[in-house]
Amino acid sequence: MEQVKDLLIILISSSLVSNVVLSQFLGLCPFLGVSKKTNTAAGMGVAVIFVITLASAVSGVIYQFVLQPLSITYLQTIVFILVIAALVQFVEMFLKKFMPPLYKALGVYLPLITTNCAVLGVALTNVQKKYGILSGVVNGFATAAGFTIAIIILSGIREKIEYNKIPEPFKGMPIVLLTAGLMAIAFCGFSGLL
Repeated sequence: MEQVKDLLIILISSSLVSNVVLSQFLGLCPFLGVSKKTNTAAGMGVAVIFVITLASAVSGVIYQFVLQPLSITYLQTIVFILVIAALVQFVEMFLKKFMPPLYKALGVYLPLITTNCAVLGVALTNVQKKYGILSGVVNGFATAAGFTIAIIILSGIREKIEYNKIPEPFKGMPIVLLTAGLMAIAFCGFSGLL
């Protein structure tokens, strides 16, 4: 029962309280770049959930069963980058061969995840907080879910902003950054949750 409670705390904390985009400022490039339309933001969110969850599991296994026993934990960043890049390539090849409609739907979003610093950030956070494999996977899923929540909210707001009168200096990226800042302030309200 205690482990379920801990996993629930990780789930809520990583998705809402310590949102990867709005409080840690990781993954801002896809957050700002892919949030123009809700359907593309949702596609990116699903791809991020899949890749970060899988990368958390694989990097946790490699860290626990390879890097630690061989006392080469100082190579963790390099190994995690290679794992993430290889994982994204394998996922891309698998989807292209066995699920062409899903591969076409994700399009360019899947390769973009390789350069998303949030993926590496989750792997390093799992090591820093000394999470086991299961806790690391839950943290990865929750972090990716928090990213998805944030990018879908921003895309919905951006779609509504297009129909409003905005002063000339605020048009384009300035209003998006202002909106993201207000979202970050709003997500600070979750800090009292835990």
